[in-house]
Amino acid sequence: MSQTDIEIVVDDPTAPEDDSPSVVSSGTIEIVVCLLLLVLATTLGYDNWRTGISWDSTGPEPGYFPFYLCVVLAGGSLYGLVAALLARRAGSEPFVTRAQTRRVMAVFAPTLLFCLVTQFLGLYVASLLLIAGFMRLIGKIALWKSLLTALVFTAIIFVTFDVAFDVIMPKGPLEAAFGF
Repeated sequence: MSQTDIEIVVDDPTAPEDDSPSVVSSGTIEIVVCLLLLVLATTLGYDNWRTGISWDSTGPEPGYFPFYLCVVLAGGSLYGLVAALLARRAGSEPFVTRAQTRRVMAVFAPTLLFCLVTQFLGLYVASLLLIAGFMRLIGKIALWKSLLTALVFTAIIFVTFDVAFDVIMPKGPLEAAFGF
């Protein structure tokens, strides 16, 4: 056996289980996305129709090109919807399993919380909490390493944006206490 035939396989201990039950099928997601795109195309098409979709003496009215783009989007959405409904009869594979959803939510929920906390505590404190939290809870890294890394990173982005480039960032009560 040559060196090029050797395959290295590394198992991920945190990978989702293969036998996890399905949360939603691919066919259902395709139908929902097609319907959402159809609603978007209809809404934007109506708005562009109100602003004018014909030609006047100076050329096309403001809604001309966007309206026809909406028509194309609506046509594609209808085609996708019919194709998804016809394919649904044959059965469809899972779009996401329960274990995969759990992993996605482990990232989505803290990120959403970060966006909300930024409004009250400012970008830098929220970033420190997000980074330290991810490192500790998801990465299983020691608390002191997580806090130190988050503190150093937050200090670097503070110096880069606030001091060096004088970019206005969302600030909270901590920055106000230090006069920033």
